[in-house]
Amino acid sequence: MTLTDAMARPTPQDAPPAARPGRQWGAALKALRRLFADKEDTGQVFEIMRALNGDSTARNYDRLLQTPQGGRIAYERAELAPRLMDDAWLDSFAPGTVGAAYRHFIRSENLSAEGLAEVSRQRGGQTDIPHPYAWFGRRMRDAHDIWHILSGYHRDGLGEACLVAFSYAQTGGLGWALIGLGAALRALRGGRWAAVRAIWQGYRRGKAARWLSGEDYVALMSEPLDAARRRLNVAPATLYDAIPAGARDS
Repeated sequence: MTLTDAMARPTPQDAPPAARPGRQWGAALKALRRLFADKEDTGQVFEIMRALNGDSTARNYDRLLQTPQGGRIAYERAELAPRLMDDAWLDSFAPGTVGAAYRHFIRSENLSAEGLAEVSRQRGGQTDIPHPYAWFGRRMRDAHDIWHILSGYHRDGLGEACLVAFSYAQTGGLGWALIGLGAALRALRGGRWAAVRAIWQGYRRGKAARWLSGEDYVALMSEPLDAARRRLNVAPATLYDAIPAGARDS
């Protein structure tokens, strides 16, 4: 490692505890049961992530620094949530863009980036501390609904399960793997083979796509949605789309 590399990377002693915890499988499984009992209990997702994701955030931050524009993105350290809460900014996007699709999504679903951030804070996360890993964790959290737009998965139970599988392929976080596997097993026990195949396709789509966490999300919002999906190699969610909307929450 060069001196420049050493200066650019946070040292282990400076890393927040959330960057290097051991796996807490018991806590994760309890949170998973609570999540499956109420899929709107988003706080359980953060519990699972904290229990299992270990150094995933640190590894992905380091990966960002290796991308062509990652150094600039990390240096600027822009916060996504305030931009995503700016109605005037959201209203500026032309029809057909990623930003316009995001605007329709959050308003039709009555969502907000700040609402997701508040759930994270209530669960005792350390994402608000001044540290590069914490900033990257916030960035991944706040981009969740952008990933909904890019992947084409809705907020129904199956759509969330497919996006979880997609997210595991993209990030390597074991928390995502546990939720995706749990959802697939539930579908399997119910004989819903189409749902199992759709979740597996979500994983394969995530593996095939470009690494979304390396994107400049502010610039991405102005791109035409179809063009952005092609550029990022996000293939159509054919198996999910083939399942009737009314059967996606069972």
